Amino acid sequence: MHIVCCIKQVPDTAEVKIDPDTNTLVRTGVESISNPYDIVAVEAALRIRERYGGRVTALSMGPPQAESSLREALAMGVDDGILLSDRAFAGSDTLATSYTLGCAVRRLSLDDPVTLVLCGKQAIDGDTAQTGPGIATRLGFTQFTYVTEVDWVDLENGRIQVKRKLEDGLEVIRGPLPALLTVELELAKPRRASLPALVRSLRAPVANWDAKAISASPKELGLKGSPTWVRRISSPPAKTGGPLFYAGEDLRESVAQTLDILFSDKTFAAKFMNRWEA
Repeated sequence: MHIVCCIKQVPDTAEVKIDPDTNTLVRTGVESISNPYDIVAVEAALRIRERYGGRVTALSMGPPQAESSLREALAMGVDDGILLSDRAFAGSDTLATSYTLGCAVRRLSLDDPVTLVLCGKQAIDGDTAQTGPGIATRLGFTQFTYVTEVDWVDLENGRIQVKRKLEDGLEVIRGPLPALLTVELELAKPRRASLPALVRSLRAPVANWDAKAISASPKELGLKGSPTWVRRISSPPAKTGGPLFYAGEDLRESVAQTLDILFSDKTFAAKFMNRWEA
């Protein structure tokens, strides 16, 4: 079984600031980290390999510094790391990104057919949750989103069963392989790499593939292949605090003031009266 994990390097959103003049993210001096959802996907892939055998390949698309995220995955225990880096990829939206990653998965399948592709549910910088499903659609893989648990993989019959999160509960669903999973944070707690594994990851080779290596069409890449773009970025308005309640010496007066404040909110008043009448 060949498992591919897609990893994105993102700015640490806790440190991101927005330039008020250009309405763009200020990346200077901001630390880049591996997308937390993707690291959970790596851990899930390693657990599947431990249970059923096979190999795991980590795949990342980005500038040369994204190699550090691949080495983090190598330290965790993946078998191979491949960086997709080419100026032609710059400016890709989720459609162009899914196309590029899909081409890379097809290229990998020429040597060893890919059984599973694992991605994080979303990236913490874009929050679109579109890239994983886009890859599945382009590859024609069975798609399982918001996965919280992998129940079993039946390699003999080419089936997989997972649990996925819904708004009102969990769904148990199964389908044919090959498949793509987008995972939630609660699926697994990523392991800590040992010191020998960290040393090995620094010495391990990381392949670099450009657009030609994955036989990608230039018109589908980067800005040319991106029908959407960011027009403006702005900070959300600062939240104003809620109402303040004070308890004075006169309790009756304090209760009356509290009720006046609460019932001045028409939404609260309507809900209160509906419950009272019920």
